[in-house]
Amino acid sequence: MPRYLIYAQDQFGTPASKTGNSVIRYSAGHVAAVLDSTRAGRTSEEILGYGGSIPVVSSLDEGARHGADSLLVGIAVAAGGLPAALRDVIRRSLELGLDVWNGLHGFVSDDPELAAIANRTGATIHDVRRPPADLPVGSGRVRELDQTVLLAVGTDANIGKMTVMLQLRTGLRERGVRAGFAPTGQTGIFIESWGVCVDAVVADFIAGASEAVTIQAARDNDIILVEGQGSILHPGYSGVSLGLLHGSLPHGLIACHQPSRATFRHNAWLRIPPLKDVIALHEAIANPLRPVRTIGVSLNTADLSDRDARAIIERTAEETGLPTTDPVRYDITPLADAVVAFDRERRATAASPSGRPSAARRATTA
Repeated sequence: MPRYLIYAQDQFGTPASKTGNSVIRYSAGHVAAVLDSTRAGRTSEEILGYGGSIPVVSSLDEGARHGADSLLVGIAVAAGGLPAALRDVIRRSLELGLDVWNGLHGFVSDDPELAAIANRTGATIHDVRRPPADLPVGSGRVRELDQTVLLAVGTDANIGKMTVMLQLRTGLRERGVRAGFAPTGQTGIFIESWGVCVDAVVADFIAGASEAVTIQAARDNDIILVEGQGSILHPGYSGVSLGLLHGSLPHGLIACHQPSRATFRHNAWLRIPPLKDVIALHEAIANPLRPVRTIGVSLNTADLSDRDARAIIERTAEETGLPTTDPVRYDITPLADAVVAFDRERRATAASPSGRPSAARRATTA
């Protein structure tokens, strides 16, 4: 694993640095420092509320002195290219011999000057959104796995699909369950150091890419937690969401929702349907390929008071009949319990000659 200096200039602690924030939350041991001269001298804990003593520094040289061997681009940019200020930092990083981990749609390695510097200093450029060259089209290969496959789906983009799966992995592993995470976006790749950004794959190969990461995550694991992307109803991201749903062929779904959000991200003209309707729609789309069931709900209540958050969690559980929680703010146990029970039930059903649990199995799982 690399030791990251996270680039978050002028933005650390804001939604624009959510990539860097997530890497700190889930891979703090691999973060040497954060680069943001406007907040230098403080710690991650002071700014984010987590991350401990990870320092915020004002320069690349200072980050290197803290042990960084890689620069991670921890922000999002609106345009496709590299902003001038960021490009300057990347150039200096490569001159110092630091590897560069870039999740933007603009590829560092496509810049002739930057590529030449990396070649001269021996630094490696990781443009994690560049898809592998040998991806197949989807063919249902996930059906050959014995593992239980779960996919996070959502009523909209950017509501916590990666987060709930990483929280679940932690909760399941604490119980001794062999659970693996399948990264399908740049932040997940930064955390795990492998994966495929399915939103950068040519449309015909999205399902094949989803198959590939699901199968790889199955190695040495019994439960696969696939990172979801977008929403099947989002005007901009539905193609990726559908390819991921059909490629990963999940047995179970975790429905993700932000109760305070009424319209789709960046599309204020389009209202988000009721959660129960979106749950039914995902199941209907997935079922012709593999029978699937939604087994829990993950809510993002970050912008609600504690009182309102607890009330909406209780109401959602009543309305859907499903275990519900905010996996960051509150206990992951309701969803972890649901996953363990679902996995046990699915395996018992698969082991029964009739396709239904035997009497002994039913007694065990009751």
